[in-house]
Amino acid sequence: MVQDSGSDGIRRGPLFAVRGSVLHFPSDPGGGSDPGPGTDCFEDGLLVVERGHVQRIGPAAPLLAALPPGTPVVDHSGCLVMPGFVDTHVHHAQTDVIASGGSTLLEWLERHTFPVERGFADPSVARATSAFFLDELARNGTTTALVFGTVHRASIDALFEEADARNLRLVAGKAMMDRNCPEDLRDTPQSAYDESRALIERWHGSGRLGYAISPRFACTSSDAQLTLAGRLARECPDVLVQGHVAENVDEVAWAMSLFPQARSYLDVYERFGLLRNSVYAHCIHLDAEDRRRMAALRAAAAFCPTSNLFLGSGLFDLAAADAAGVQVGMATDVGAGTSFSMLRTLAEAYKVVRMTGRQLSARRAFHLATMGGARALGLDDRIGSFLPGREADFVVLDPAATAIGARRDARARTLEERLFALMILGDDRNVRQTYVMGVPMLAGR
Repeated sequence: MVQDSGSDGIRRGPLFAVRGSVLHFPSDPGGGSDPGPGTDCFEDGLLVVERGHVQRIGPAAPLLAALPPGTPVVDHSGCLVMPGFVDTHVHHAQTDVIASGGSTLLEWLERHTFPVERGFADPSVARATSAFFLDELARNGTTTALVFGTVHRASIDALFEEADARNLRLVAGKAMMDRNCPEDLRDTPQSAYDESRALIERWHGSGRLGYAISPRFACTSSDAQLTLAGRLARECPDVLVQGHVAENVDEVAWAMSLFPQARSYLDVYERFGLLRNSVYAHCIHLDAEDRRRMAALRAAAAFCPTSNLFLGSGLFDLAAADAAGVQVGMATDVGAGTSFSMLRTLAEAYKVVRMTGRQLSARRAFHLATMGGARALGLDDRIGSFLPGREADFVVLDPAATAIGARRDARARTLEERLFALMILGDDRNVRQTYVMGVPMLAGR
């Protein structure tokens, strides 16, 4: 048996294995502090990868004995090996806006975001930022993301080119906005439709890439633009729709003043055919009927705890979403979000849920960050778990990467305790390696 310490120099071939504490979260453990079933964990386990896909997982000893002689084995003993994180809402063009102070969402957009997004008219800026952005995702263990672009077609071309070169599973879309925004960041209803259609034809289904029709939010699109976006969604039913909804109370009031015929802010999107097969960020200020419609039309909610706290937008009601049957995924929402790290995002999600009087178990949190996100994007048949045949996108997490983490991990007596300490104390330092289709992405680790 060929043993390897996990260096990037291993000669893997079509079949190799990874040893460590192998776990995944194929079904939702449910809410509350006492999580139910939904986690498969092998403390001394083996993940067998064949041609970039999961062949099987299980206890190390019998699986090692069954491997063909000479099969490479990467030893990550002491670490947790789990599916890669899925970020269901993030802005690559806002990478350089992170940690920019602001008072409210709308003021923050005008003061920080729009000036930076203007630069993405330059393809060289889009390429350089896209490369950094994707490297940062990998450094934090994120292997799939739903990305919001700028209004410029070139910004999405550059992002897809960089993602394709890395063989990443990525979904993204060009922002649509033709009113209530700076003149030099506007498209038109027809140009938004035409450019989005061209991007779909070029990139959707190419390699591991997918497209998302992306009206920025209802307030920045005219009726004519939303009508054409809905037409595009009908013409391309396998393409996701993404957007923002009910992030803060001022935005909700603004939306209702612009669309007085709508029952609610969310209803604006449904009226234009943009709710089915969609992912909407924030979803804070919704009512029971909104959540019922989301569940009925397979509209998922992207839970963005760090950005909601940073901008003072409000607290996402996970219990209400669960009760209505709304699919929920986790999201960093960089740049209003304050970290690319899904571990730091989960720590803030725990606090948000506690502020609503509920509990978020660690196993539920990691489910939302992996399989939950995959389901939100309609990709759970390909990513998010270690079920046989799934794409081998996974992360290796070292709970003892920091001094305090090592001390706390040594005292953990259950898997739940270990995962809980990791999500509260963890960050990018805990990511030992990130694998995409079985290929390590982090040099020197």
